[in-house]
Amino acid sequence: MSQIYTQKLWGKGSGNFYSGDGSHDEHLVNPYIEVVSNFLQSFELPLIVCDLGCGDFNVGKQLVPFCNRYKAVDIVPELIDFNRQIFTQDNLEFFCLDISSDTLPSADCIILRQVLQHLSNDEISKILDKLTEYSFIILTEHIPEGQFQANKDIIAGQGTRLKLQSGVDILVSPFQFTVKSNQCLLSLSPATHGGRIVTMLYEL
Repeated sequence: MSQIYTQKLWGKGSGNFYSGDGSHDEHLVNPYIEVVSNFLQSFELPLIVCDLGCGDFNVGKQLVPFCNRYKAVDIVPELIDFNRQIFTQDNLEFFCLDISSDTLPSADCIILRQVLQHLSNDEISKILDKLTEYSFIILTEHIPEGQFQANKDIIAGQGTRLKLQSGVDILVSPFQFTVKSNQCLLSLSPATHGGRIVTMLYEL
């Protein structure tokens, strides 16, 4: 994943690292921050949140104030080192981990924002096996409009299943992830690439 940043495959921003329009387009980011922060503020005792695939942290930094602790994870060492220098809140920690193979930090709520869409089905299955330990998952995926065949397999990388007219749905085959309840928090149509960016809340 490091080459995504070194080769600017998701575009160029003002800093050394840029996680793409999905993390910077205000029409996508602002509504997301609103619905997720509303959920986090609905608890009398603030939650411990673990953000798997935090990227350049343009989104996560806006959620930190609503959490007891915020644990931000990414696989790119240089990105995590950079984030540690820039973002220094007392309740914030950064971890450099491979979320498909490494042990994940403890938390109440997992955030996975447009991460699984870049991974193979095998990697997604390994991650989902670990997520049963948490109480809530806020999952955002870029999916096609209308009906589509979910979970067509891909090789992990910068691309997604969208070019195959597919998207990730953790509740159906081959994953069939078990949840107590699920709720759509947000569905947006991005200006580019088509499809919809959908944010789901799962209670486990």
